[in-house]
Amino acid sequence: MRFSVYQESHIGGRGMNQDRMGYSYTRDALLLVLADGMGGHPRGEVAATIALQTISALFQQQADPYVKGPARFLEDACHAAHREIHRHAAAHGMETPRTTIVACIVQHNTATWAHCGDSRLYLLRGGSILARTRDHSHIEKMIDAGRVPESARHTHPDRNKLYNCLGADTAPRVELSRQAHLVSGDVMLLCSDGLWAVLPEQELVAALSTSPVERAMPGLLRHALRVAGAGSDNVTGLAIAWQEPDDTGGDARADARASAGSTMVFTESLASGGLGTTIAPADPFDEAEIDRAIAEIRLAIEKSSQLLK
Repeated sequence: MRFSVYQESHIGGRGMNQDRMGYSYTRDALLLVLADGMGGHPRGEVAATIALQTISALFQQQADPYVKGPARFLEDACHAAHREIHRHAAAHGMETPRTTIVACIVQHNTATWAHCGDSRLYLLRGGSILARTRDHSHIEKMIDAGRVPESARHTHPDRNKLYNCLGADTAPRVELSRQAHLVSGDVMLLCSDGLWAVLPEQELVAALSTSPVERAMPGLLRHALRVAGAGSDNVTGLAIAWQEPDDTGGDARADARASAGSTMVFTESLASGGLGTTIAPADPFDEAEIDRAIAEIRLAIEKSSQLLK
């Protein structure tokens, strides 16, 4: 399994970065996850963190060395994350926070993804969009029904209203993709609306189709920040460039950099083998509280695994 990956997030003009992203991999499988805590509800960053960690922990448990039934795994993992968000809120006497989610599993040269809300996944090939998630938003419904033109997507007053997420009062509707076969040069981008809602799709495609992801992504993120100005949302992107497997082997090479506060960066070229998880750091908000929540998640997963044996 060979791919290059780049992830980065900026706080923008907000008081806190509620976006979370990360990836996990084994010798034969790769998990990509991006969550965007919903700012219209309290503690969206908590929901996004719990979602990311829950799905990652389940992947580490079940990818041995690949996931049996990736679509079913993604659906079950999103529902598990939804339940963990509610459990955490009940345990702490807080209003239940909410988050969007987009997650993808790549194995056997095939990608399968799932999403709830308006965090997006793009699959690019040869300078074109081969596939893209459809936002679970009221504006998208109106566009599909022909009630408003596509040009209204970025200006309509209902553009930020979502009808599907993790942490809501009702269970999420996890939308699953068909399996997509990957070829060398394919690029997959997971991003929050702080990126896709600001830059035209053709700009995203052009940048990621003409430059390596580790060179294209920083420019796209910074351009989105400039365009949005002082009112910028959190801006987050996680991109991989896929390569066909070969027999040359090699060691993983990584260069990790993180600056406190608004930016986190990780870039890696994975050549073969390995087992790892890279969760990008985030703005501090109550790390002790989240650490306790994640410890509880992992303990619950371990217990459930033992019961199934």
